[in-house]
Amino acid sequence: MNHLALIEKTRSLIAAGDITGAESALTDLADTEGDGALVVVLEQLAPKDILAVIREYDQSRESIINLLVTPSQFARAMVIEKQYKDLTHTHLRGMVNSVIFREDADPVEFLNAIADLEGGSEAVANYFADKWSRIEAFARTGTFDTAEEDGEMLSEQALFASAYAKPRVDLDEVADQDWMQLAWLLRYECPDLFIEMLLVMRAQAQAFDLGAGDDGERPDEDGGKVETGDTDRGHVTPAARDDDEESAI
Repeated sequence: MNHLALIEKTRSLIAAGDITGAESALTDLADTEGDGALVVVLEQLAPKDILAVIREYDQSRESIINLLVTPSQFARAMVIEKQYKDLTHTHLRGMVNSVIFREDADPVEFLNAIADLEGGSEAVANYFADKWSRIEAFARTGTFDTAEEDGEMLSEQALFASAYAKPRVDLDEVADQDWMQLAWLLRYECPDLFIEMLLVMRAQAQAFDLGAGDDGERPDEDGGKVETGDTDRGHVTPAARDDDEESAI
């Protein structure tokens, strides 16, 4: 199939909410013309279109798109994922884990690409949304045990001062291809992004405590989004706002 025709077909399927159809079209290209052809097509798709496909990750099967998306493509998609009104961030975590921890990938390369984009620290904060106390404990003590917390958070200055502290927990102990491993990599391989992410989490929690989240949404989730009841079934894909697309690119 002509690549331009496939790109238009993929965009149309995604716009119509047929995410499965769009993924099948891309997978068929890889099957018939090879992974290189798919890489070329992915380079020409908008971040919101790549996001629509990779966030529907199904752990029961391997996705060729998730295996081939580049760090820069993934980072651009990740920073606009917040447009999906997913209060649990389930899709975000599945998407991140499937791509960053894929076989032969360098997780730090992906994290550096995320760190380079405006909105990257917010996207990572959303990934850890329900792990705030564990992440605070990790920042303070070097372990994920909240029992070691004394109730006081490290100041921003203290966070930077301890950024290059020797790990108390070895990577092998938390190599679960999930949030603990990602947190370890952030703190010890990308400390600046780790600190920025933690500061975002604190700001979100403070805004929520002050009433910004009285409607049941996290403070960072504003208008222009759709309910996950539709997106989780592949029926709706939110159109990326111009400012988000520009910041992602």
